Parts: sequence; C-alpha cells; structure tokens
Amino acid sequence: MSETPATESTPSTIAPDAAAPATAPSDYIATKTFAELPLSEDLRKGIADKGYIAPTPVQAAVLEPILAGKDLIVRSKTGTGKTAAFGIPMLERIPAGTREVSGVILCNTRELALQVAQELTALAKHKDLSVIAIYGGASMDQQNDALARGAEIVVGTPGRVMDLQRRGTLKFGGVKMVVLDEADEMLGAGFFEDVTHLLDLMPKERQTLLFSATVPPDIAQLVERYLNKPETILLSGDVFTVDHIKNVIFHLVDSYPKPRNLLYLIEREDPESAIIFCNTRTDTELIANVLNRHGFDAEMLNGDLAQGQRERVMAKIKKGELRFMVATDLAARGIDISDLSHVINYSLPEDPAVYMHRVGRTGRIGKKGTAMSLVSGAEIMTLSALEKKYNVKFETRTLPTPEEARALWTGKHIKELRDAMTGGVAFEAMLPLAQDLSARDDGNMLIAYALKYFFTHHRMERAQQRAAGEKHLEPLATGASEVAPAKKHEKREKRGEKRDGERGRREREGREGSGREGGSREAGGREGGSREGGRRERGGKSDRERFESHQAGQAAGAGSAAGASSDATGGAAAQGAASGADASGTAAPAAPAAPIDRVKLFVTQGREEGWEGGALADALSTLAGQARDTVLAVDLYGRHSYVLVKPEAHAEYLAKSGQTLKDKAVTIEIARPRKR
Repeated sequence: MSETPATESTPSTIAPDAAAPATAPSDYIATKTFAELPLSEDLRKGIADKGYIAPTPVQAAVLEPILAGKDLIVRSKTGTGKTAAFGIPMLERIPAGTREVSGVILCNTRELALQVAQELTALAKHKDLSVIAIYGGASMDQQNDALARGAEIVVGTPGRVMDLQRRGTLKFGGVKMVVLDEADEMLGAGFFEDVTHLLDLMPKERQTLLFSATVPPDIAQLVERYLNKPETILLSGDVFTVDHIKNVIFHLVDSYPKPRNLLYLIEREDPESAIIFCNTRTDTELIANVLNRHGFDAEMLNGDLAQGQRERVMAKIKKGELRFMVATDLAARGIDISDLSHVINYSLPEDPAVYMHRVGRTGRIGKKGTAMSLVSGAEIMTLSALEKKYNVKFETRTLPTPEEARALWTGKHIKELRDAMTGGVAFEAMLPLAQDLSARDDGNMLIAYALKYFFTHHRMERAQQRAAGEKHLEPLATGASEVAPAKKHEKREKRGEKRDGERGRREREGREGSGREGGSREAGGREGGSREGGRRERGGKSDRERFESHQAGQAAGAGSAAGASSDATGGAAAQGAASGADASGTAAPAAPAAPIDRVKLFVTQGREEGWEGGALADALSTLAGQARDTVLAVDLYGRHSYVLVKPEAHAEYLAKSGQTLKDKAVTIEIARPRKR
C-alpha cells in the first residue's frame, strides 16, 4: 500500500540532504489507476497503447501539481518512471495543433533525449502534438527542417538547443513549460552555464520542473534564481538502494589479466543480458573486442561512436537483439531498457553515487535485477562508501582459478555437445573418422576447427529457434485453451484491412524520403514498420499475421472457450479479413493459413537444478504424459528454461504447472515475447 509522498512548499533554498518521509512510500506501486486521474480521453488512449495500467507513485504524485501550473522539484530514485511523470501532464497542458514550441525538455545525453522524445511521441499518438529531438552528432539540416515544419515540444541537449536558438530556427517566445531531466547529472557534467543561459532566454511566467534522482547543493542556486515558489516532492530521499537489486562483488584474481576475470565471471554467472560499465572509452573497445573474440554477442557504446552507430546499438539492446552492451557512464545515463537482467561493473566508479545510477539500469519499475562488480584493492574505498552512505549490502562470490575456469569452460561445451547428441541426429558413422583424426599429426587442429564450426552454428540455430518461438507466440493470459472473443476477431479484421491499405502509402513515402520528419518520429518509423513491410512484400503475410489468422480461425470454429479444433470456414474468413480487399472492394481470395509448428513455454527450472537439455525434455514430456518428440528444443538458463513444444501438446504441458520436478514446484506458462 503506497502512501502520499512528502510535499512541501520550498522557499528560496532547499535542503539537499533532507530526509525522506518516515514512512516511505513504495517507489513502484501506486494505489491509483490512470482511469482515476484527470486526463483527456486521447491521452488515456496513448497510455493504454503503451500498456500502462497504473501510475507509479511519482507519476501519481506530480500530475495534479503540474496540471495546476506549479513549479516542482521532484526527487525520485532511478527507474521509477520519471519520464512519464513529467511527460503525461506536459502533453495534457500543451495546446495541440499550434506547431509552436510550447514545451522544452533538456537532457544531459543524446541517448536520453532521443529516448524521452520517443516516449512522449508514443504517449501523444492520439493527440495533435509533434515532438522532436535535437542533439549533437545528428544532421543540423534535418533538425532545422523539423523545426521549420513546427513542433509543440522540443527535447534536446543544452549544446544543440543553444546552437539552434542562435541560428534563429528555435524560438522560445511561446514556451510555457520547461523540464530539466536528470538535473543533477546535467549540471554536474558542466552544463550549468548553458542551462542558465537558456532559462534566461525563456519567458519569466513559464512553468519550470526539475526532475532528478538526487538534489545536490549546487542545484539550490538554480532553484533560487529560476523557480517560482516551487513545491518539493520527495519520494525516495537520497536512499538509492532497492531490495530487488542484488549487489555481488568478485575480487580480482591476479594470476590472469582483468579481461580474463570478466570472461570467467560471465561463464560462471551466465547472464541473459547486461550492460558492462567501463570507466574509459579505451576499456569499452577492449572489452567489446575480447567478448566478440570469445563468441559473445557484444557492442560498445561511447562518445567516440558516430551518432548513427550509437542509435543502432541502443536499438539492438532495447529490442533484445544484443546480449552485452559495453558502455561508459555518460553514454548510458538515463537509459531505460526493459527486462535487463544484469549490470556488470568492469571497474567501480570513483564516485559512489555513479554506482547507484549504474545499477539503476536493471531492476526497472520494481523488477528484479543483479549488479555484479569486479573489485581490486584500490577500490575498497568506494565499496566502503557504498556500504556506509548508501547501505548497500554486498554478497561476495569468488572467481574460479585458472584450472577451475578451464574445467568450467570445458564442461559447458561438453554439456552442449551432449545435449545436441540427444537430438536424434545419427553420428555413429563418423566414429571411424574421429579415430583417424585423433591419430593424425594435424588432428587436433582439424578437430578444433570442427568444434568451432559446430558451436558457432549450433548457437545460431538456437538463436533462430528462440526468434521463431517469439514470432509464433500469441501471449495468453489465462491459458492456452482460451480463444479470442468475437470482438478481438473483428479488431484483427480491421487491422488486416488497415495494414494492406497503408502498405502502398508507406512504400510511396519511403521512395519520396518523407520519413525524414525528425526526432523520435523518424526513429519510430524505422523501427518495425519498414521491416514488417518487407516481410509482407516477400511472403504475403508476416508471421504475426499468420498466427493471428490461425487463432481467429480457431475462434470462429470453436464451440466454447475450450474449443478443440478450428473450422475451415472460420479460418478462411479470418484469412480473407487479414488480406483485405482489392481496389474494387471485392474481397481477395483467401490464402491457406500457415500452420503454427511450435509454442514457446517458460519453465522455472534450469541449470541450477542440475538439468541438461535432454534430461529436462524427458522429464517434462513424462510429467505431461506426452511423447518425447513433442518437445522440439530446450534452451537452458541458470534459474529457468525456454522449451519449444508442438502446438497440439502445449495445453497438456501448461496443465502440469505447479507439479513437482526434482522436489521443487515448477511453473510452466506461455513465454512472453521480448519487448521491442
């Protein structure tokens, strides 16, 4: 149960170390829903499209004061939804359709500016509001063109905002709201003079909002000069630690180089995804190269990269297409990545507060996460400060010795080979060749090449299987036997007609170069739309559409919520709706539905329970009373696994959720696709 956050009317100065309320509210759970907040219907639709149901406490606490026009100082820890906290009321207050700059949001990094602009663009989907991002490293001409077309909200970095203001293309005369996002980092990074200069150029009667994870003393000067009787909302004080983030340290083993320590850490802990933080740009390049040489999917993100490359790396990590992003603090500040399981500190930062910002990249909005750090003797002072000032509790784990690491590495590869052997591929005919190779002088080299080839392609196949499982997946909230109601079927028909009607328009716009609309709209257009369009042109329908048609066919032919089979007529009708109508209005002939050949399941047991892929497949099929060949593939992780099964058998597997495997209850459910 969350409580009302502490608020106070702030005079000319603020106490940066003021304590949080005695009974601190939850940072991630609010008692209100968005339906209870005073918002327009168009904005509610945008919020619903984003999948937001209930606001976080910071979002609920600031809405009414911002809508009332008050200046605010908001202190809430990282990962609590501050972007939507100022974005939603700004979108509500800014007049729509004027194409005059009424709101300005200043961010300390290019990536954060682009991220904020994308978030606001999505929320404003049903309102006549334009949001653009302006930042260094991108085309000045394109940003000038976007400003010339007009926008109500500008999100940018101080330097580029100043440049465009000096050129006369960005005018502040109509500014009604200003937001300083991540204010502590922006001012601490040397932007104080730039920010104050920009504030001096804006109308005095504007509303100013200051959002930050901390409020250090140097902000007091800015507050006294530029904020008008601000109200302070403290939700988390200066306490950054959160119970759902586990902090783990590994003391460096001096008998091998530091990058080797990192490799052994990754081999032992096997994180699904992580940002690896380095203190220098040189280290980001070194570590990314080392990881790639050893077969890990990694890319670096630092200030030396061109802006286009930085945006490409960010897009990959956010879509779940990249396992490791190796980054500097500045490049990754404020980045919000859904479902990031780990943060790894290759080196601890000198400033303990920076550590808290780093670990805030995982455990977003109350999710669980793990922060792992390599620690040497020189970093003991930072550890001590984190324990004393921020009350961080560290768990100490040990890295393997070189011999243990070799055994760990060998065992992992042998297990992968054995799991592959259980897949039913006949290999006995190759035994004579294996014996001959082992007897040759160059036999070890030839075997090493064969192993390298196998592991590379086997992991590629696993990645393709995971991707195929996500493409063919339809998330079901209450079980696989439920079918979509008629209303959802009708929506699918309308979506199919709309897709085909818009396909030609997208192609024309692509040829005419009209995608250059600047800021987050440009980024949003590139992500997903063109890629899906390409798949439809080549194959007629995307995998998602084929699955929806298949599901709709089942719904049409089912006699109840647990219908056992689909009706041929219903399937044809769904296909006809999905393919739309021709120019004359005549329905196009229905194509046969592509069969759904697998369903991806999430199972809450993995390597920690001692499972190997083949053994887990055997156990699950026995538990469900199904033939062994109904399990198509098993992808093992530390505490869980993904299992691909034949669609006709998946209901039997789901029915066994809660049963016992290895003296432990196991949960089996439809896997959720990665958020894109």
